[in-house]
Amino acid sequence: MLGTSILGETESRNAPLITVTLGGLAILIRGVRTGEKPTDPVPLQDFGDYASHNEYGVDHFAFTYHGDLRTLCEELRSKGVKPWEFSLGNTICYLAVPDGVSIELMQVMK
Repeated sequence: MLGTSILGETESRNAPLITVTLGGLAILIRGVRTGEKPTDPVPLQDFGDYASHNEYGVDHFAFTYHGDLRTLCEELRSKGVKPWEFSLGNTICYLAVPDGVSIELMQVMK
C-alpha cells in the first residue's frame, strides 16, 4: 500500500526490525522487545480545525503526494483504511497507524 515494499526483516537488540522502502527512502520499523510493555496508543482526536493524539512525542510525520489525493483516499477506504481527510487550501489526509503515530499525506498543489 502507498507504493511501499519490504526490503528486509531482521532482529536488532532483541527486537524485530522491518525495513520498508518508500519513494527511495528506507524506513526502519522496530517491534516490541522482550520485556517491554507498551501502553495502548491514544487515538487521533478531532479538535474541529485540526486533529491530534493529544500527547507529547511524535504525533505524526508527513509526505507530499504528487497526484489526486482524494482518489487515493477513496482507494484506501475500499481497502479498509479509514483516512481522516480535510482541505484548507491543500488537500490533506491523515492515516492512523497501530502505534499511534499518524501519517499525513499532503497533495502537492500546482
